[in-house]
Amino acid sequence: MKYLLIVCFLFQLSGFTASAQEYKYHTVKAGETVYSIAKAYNISEEAIYKYNPDAKGSLEISSKLVIPLNSSKEKVSTESEDIQFITHTVKRKETLYRLSKDYNVEIDEIKRYNKHLYAEELQRGEEILIPQPKKGSGNTELSSTKQLDIPKGNDQETRETREHVVLPKETKYGIARKYGITVKELEELNPKVDVLKPGVMIRVGTDVLDEPVILTDEVFEFYEVKPKETLFGLSQKFDVSQDSLISLNPALEDGLKIGMVLKVPNTDDSENVPGSNDDLADASDNENAGNRIDLSNKLSNFNTKELVVLLPYNLNQIDEESISSYEDAILDDRVLRISLDFYSGVRMAVEKAKSYGISTRLKTYDTRRNVQEVTNIIASHDFRNVDAVIGPLLQNTTEAAASRLTQYNVPVISPLSNREMRSYQNLFQSRPTDEILKKGMFDYLKQNAVGKNVIIIADAAHNQVKNELTQILPNSRVILPSEAYLGADKIKGLLSGSMENWVILESSNIGLISSATSALNRLAREHEITLFTTNKNNAFEDDIIDNQHLGRLNFHYPSVDKQYNAMVPEEFIEEYQEKFNMVPSQYVVRGYDLTLDVLLRLASADNLYDSFEKYTGFTEYHENKFHYTPKRNGGFYNDAVYIMSIDEELHLNVANDQ
Repeated sequence: MKYLLIVCFLFQLSGFTASAQEYKYHTVKAGETVYSIAKAYNISEEAIYKYNPDAKGSLEISSKLVIPLNSSKEKVSTESEDIQFITHTVKRKETLYRLSKDYNVEIDEIKRYNKHLYAEELQRGEEILIPQPKKGSGNTELSSTKQLDIPKGNDQETRETREHVVLPKETKYGIARKYGITVKELEELNPKVDVLKPGVMIRVGTDVLDEPVILTDEVFEFYEVKPKETLFGLSQKFDVSQDSLISLNPALEDGLKIGMVLKVPNTDDSENVPGSNDDLADASDNENAGNRIDLSNKLSNFNTKELVVLLPYNLNQIDEESISSYEDAILDDRVLRISLDFYSGVRMAVEKAKSYGISTRLKTYDTRRNVQEVTNIIASHDFRNVDAVIGPLLQNTTEAAASRLTQYNVPVISPLSNREMRSYQNLFQSRPTDEILKKGMFDYLKQNAVGKNVIIIADAAHNQVKNELTQILPNSRVILPSEAYLGADKIKGLLSGSMENWVILESSNIGLISSATSALNRLAREHEITLFTTNKNNAFEDDIIDNQHLGRLNFHYPSVDKQYNAMVPEEFIEEYQEKFNMVPSQYVVRGYDLTLDVLLRLASADNLYDSFEKYTGFTEYHENKFHYTPKRNGGFYNDAVYIMSIDEELHLNVANDQ
C-alpha cells in the first residue's frame, strides 16, 4: 500500500515526465552551421535555437546541440534521383569506418540517413540504411545486400591498407594514431596478433601521420577517446587548453571522434585512473573537517528552495489502468522499490524542513533509466533557477545530468552510487567510494595502531592493499595464504601474549575468511585479538561466516552509514511507522538524511557552494554524515566515513565517534 500511494502521487505531479517529443544529441563538426544542421534533421533553425539558445552565437566544434525529433520515427525518403538504399544488418565488431570502406560511402552519409548514429554507436543486430548510387533510374525501392554486388563484411581485403613492421617500443595506441585508425580497427585488421613484438609485420591504414610511433614519454602520452567525451571535457581532464589539444592533434580540426588516439600531456603516474588517491584533494589540510556542525541553528536564507529529484521509476512500462500492474512491477523491480523508498524519505525531509521555516518547491521526473531521457527532461524544462538536483541513481544518467547542467552551475547530488564518476564542477558524490572507505580505515589505523601487534592477512588478489598497509604500518607482520584456507598454527606464532593483537584480514574468498575467523576465534581464548578489514565485501555477509566469531573478535570495518537503533524513539522513525506501518529501509533514511542536509545547507548560505566555504565541518543525521571535499579535477566527494565495530552481543557501534 505504501508504494501504491507514492506511485499515485507521482502520477499526479504536474510535469512529472518530459513531453512525448523525442530528442537527440548532435556533435557539431567543422564547417557546420545551424542552417546545415537544421536541414540535415529536416527541422527549422528556430527549433534548434529554442533548445540551444547559445547556438545564436558561433558554433564550437565538438559542442553538443539538443535536436528535437518527431515522436514517431521519420522514414528516410528514397525518392532521390541519385541514390538508392541497402538495408545492412550490423555484425559483431563492425564500425562505421569499416562500413564506409566496404560500401565506398562517407561516414557522414551513413549518419545522414540513420540519424540516431549522431548520438549513439552501432549496435549488433540493428538494421541501418546505406546510401548507394542508383544502377537504374526506374528502381526507387529499398534494395538488400543480396540484390547488389556488395563485398562481404568480413573480407578485410576490401579496405585500403598497407603493411607496417613493428619497431621496438611501438604500441597499438601509437600505431593506430600514426595511421589514422582506432585501436579496435587495428585489432580487426590483425586478429591473430595479440601482442606486438619488434619485427612483426601488421596491416594498417593508409593515412599516415608524420611523426614517430611511441606510447609515452616524460611529457606526453596517448589517449583513446571514449564515447560521449567532448573536446572541452578532455581539455579539463588533462588541464590543457582546447587550442593546445588541436595543435598537438591536427586531426581534431575535423571534429572529435570516438576511438581517436590523441597525444595529450602526461598528467601523472596514475594516469588519472578513477578512484586513485591522486584524483582526490588532500582533506587533511582542513583542520575543521573533524568538527560536527548543526546547521539548523545557522539558518538565514528563507527563500523558497527549488528542488528537483530525478529517479529511475520507469513508470512508462506500467499499465496505468491496472492496480495489479503497479503491484507486480513493484514486487519484480528492485530499482523501482529503491526509488520509491528513497523518494518517500525525500518527501519526509521536505516536511521536516518546514518546521525550520524552509519552504520547498519539489519537482520529480522519471529518468526511465535512460541517458537520452535525462537530456530530454533538462531540455524541456527550465532548470536555470533550480537550487539543487538530487539524483539520478545510476552513474551514467547522473553524469549526463551534471554535464548538461554545468551551463547553469546547478548542483547535482549523486545519492547512492559509490562508483568513481567523471569530474564535473557541479557534481557532488554523496556516497563515499570504496577507495574513500579504504582511506578512512587507513586513517583510523594510523591514529590508533600505535603500541599494537599488527598482523596483515592478505591473499594474492589483495596484494596492492597489503603493500599500502605495510607502508603506513611498517612494523606489521604479514601472512600470505597460498590456499583458500588458513589454520590457527600459521597465525599463532605471530601473536603477542603481552600486547593487543590487531589482525587485518584482506580477502573476498569465503573459504579463507571463514577459516581465518574461526582460527582467530579459537586463539582469542588466550590472546587479545581485534579483527579489521578495509573492505567489508559480500563474502563477509555469507551464511558460512559465523557472526558470533566476528562479534567476539570485535570486528571493525569502514561504512558509508551507521545502523540506527529502532528501539530508541525518534520523531522521523515514529512518523514513518505511523504512516506506513513499517520500519523505514536504509533507502528511506538515505533519502531523508541527504535531502534534509541539502535543504539546511541551502537555507544557511546563499547557495550550496557557499555553504561548504562557510561551514567546513561535517553534518550528521540518522544514519549518514556528510563532509564534501573538492576534487582536483572538479566537483566534490563526501569523505565522511564511519568505522563500525561489532561487539559480542552483535550490536553495532561507531568506533570513530566524534
